[in-house]
Amino acid sequence: MFSTIGLFNKIPCPESSCQLLRCIFSHESTNTQACTNGAAASSPVLDLRSKDGDEVDRPHKKRRLDIELGDEKDLTEQATDGFVPAGPSGPESTTQVASDARPSNPRFHKSSLPSSATRTVSPPPLRSQKIGSAMETKPPQEKAIGHEPGEISKTGAVSSKARKETKEESLNPRMLQNPPASHAVRLKLVTMLHEHMVRLNNEIKNSLDNSKSALELSEQEMITEVLEEEEKVAKENPSVYSNILKLRIVALKKMKLEEWKKERLKQIAKYYPDEAPASVPKPSIAIETGLSHAEEIAMLPRLFAEQECLARFGYVPVAPSDAEITVACKGVEASQGWEQCDRCKTRFQVFPGRRAEDGALTSGGHCTYHYARPLRPTREKADTGHKESIYPCCNQPVGSSIGCTTASTHVYKISDVKRLAMVMPFKKTPPQASKKPDKAVCFDCEMGYTTLGMELIRLTATSWPNGDELLDVLVRPMGEVLDLNSRFSGVWPEHYSNAIPCGSTTQDDVGPEAGEVPETKLRLAESPAVARELLFQHLTPKTPLIAHAAENDLNAARIIHPSLIDTVLLYPHPRGLPIRNGLKMLMKRHLDKNIQMGGAQGHDSKEDARASGELVRLKVAEMWKGMMREGWTVKDGVFYPPLPAGSTPSKTSKVLGVGGARLK
Repeated sequence: MFSTIGLFNKIPCPESSCQLLRCIFSHESTNTQACTNGAAASSPVLDLRSKDGDEVDRPHKKRRLDIELGDEKDLTEQATDGFVPAGPSGPESTTQVASDARPSNPRFHKSSLPSSATRTVSPPPLRSQKIGSAMETKPPQEKAIGHEPGEISKTGAVSSKARKETKEESLNPRMLQNPPASHAVRLKLVTMLHEHMVRLNNEIKNSLDNSKSALELSEQEMITEVLEEEEKVAKENPSVYSNILKLRIVALKKMKLEEWKKERLKQIAKYYPDEAPASVPKPSIAIETGLSHAEEIAMLPRLFAEQECLARFGYVPVAPSDAEITVACKGVEASQGWEQCDRCKTRFQVFPGRRAEDGALTSGGHCTYHYARPLRPTREKADTGHKESIYPCCNQPVGSSIGCTTASTHVYKISDVKRLAMVMPFKKTPPQASKKPDKAVCFDCEMGYTTLGMELIRLTATSWPNGDELLDVLVRPMGEVLDLNSRFSGVWPEHYSNAIPCGSTTQDDVGPEAGEVPETKLRLAESPAVARELLFQHLTPKTPLIAHAAENDLNAARIIHPSLIDTVLLYPHPRGLPIRNGLKMLMKRHLDKNIQMGGAQGHDSKEDARASGELVRLKVAEMWKGMMREGWTVKDGVFYPPLPAGSTPSKTSKVLGVGGARLK
């Protein structure tokens, strides 16, 4: 009803006993005796006076219900059914009443109030609750003994809380502004998706594993899951919409129960990350060759790298002559110590033995650089625009900054073989008549920057295929240390301060006392030549030597070894050398194992040596499977090639490790 504008407010109402609340006429006000001494009247009063002092039946805004003190409590209890919100002074706070209390109108009593003033009023709903469920009241439930709501137990049980709130929908594709296909096609794909998901969901219901019962989906949850998946594909990949959903249908058709359970757990972890179970590291792929250790070692000669092709890619199959070393010495003297920084490519001067004027080792001041190599973005066939390479260390585009890391000095690296031989000569693996080539050795070296270039600072060797430690020593470099390259080498100054000289007896040798935790301390070799001799104690020229990017390790130790297995050559990059796959990537791709996870603490040479050995063992397993398909057999450690039908193996037919790894 429309509000009145007061045209009849001074005309008496023709009805003597008018009880209308919104009467447009004027009524003679009948005032009762005002309250005296603070006493309250027995009925509520409505203030119907206008601003001009005249009475009006209804103000332009909502009426204010003024309740006198006597009936305030009774009316409140009736209106709120006993629910009285606490005021600033609590529920028992008193209300002061002015001496000039307003007169009451006898026409308005408690019994004549509208029903909205006396009906039960519930408290306002919380924001986190739905509007539709705000009026619902539920009796308090006792807390169940066991896991918290939504908790995933150690047995894998997931509570019913870990479910998305769903609304009631039918199995009908949702309406889109630009649908990628007709409604008939979308409905058919949605129906097929729902059919296969229902089959997998029923398998969970029928399984005897009660701990996975919370992975079940209700009928409505199943429909919502299907519609959301179809809608996501339709919005994100409309051009290949049907192809993606068809592949998904085929995958669901072939999916086993365990795969479906894993997928359901991933969905729960996505919507409820706090309630998802802690990720347990997966066990690495077990390598089963079907051969004994001796037979595996007998297979290694088939993986040897061809020495003729190694020189082009940084390997040193032959030591440089004295004449070449002499020419290199003259060139270094003529350069007067000027080198190019291996990090920021700045020209600077090196002073081996320190500069006489101020004792400096290098010139050029601080070095600002990016410690990570630029990462090229992956390009798809549809990409036609330019994508800038970025530095993973700081996520900055190449060319936008000079560096994100600052070092105290510039450093340099020597790659020329003649200059390497000038610092320390190369040496071939010496023969040892007392040792039999019945084992293989994996090794890894860590290098640091000195005034003589990049030198060996740690050498580690492990046996193959069991991975037992053979040698792990720190090495004192020949030049003054500029940077230990700890972010990658994993060698810190504390390692040198706690190192034990080689040949001395340590607490680790005699064993720790009862209740004492032994402290691992590395031994210290006095020079790279001493560390090389320690490695030669485990090698012969025929001993297979396994490493990743072996040219760097061999050049750092100045070793020439003929029986070399390099995982870079066994697992080549698709684009060929000099591009190569990293050891970390190879372990993750082929064995699903994470290594070099120390971050700024650096690499562990022992871990890297064992990792290269595992990759070689995987290659042996693959090679032996291929040989068995061709008809090869093994008996008592002797390999027999396939023979024509009707032939019998003879002693002359056994073959032990023929051929080698091709360098492409």
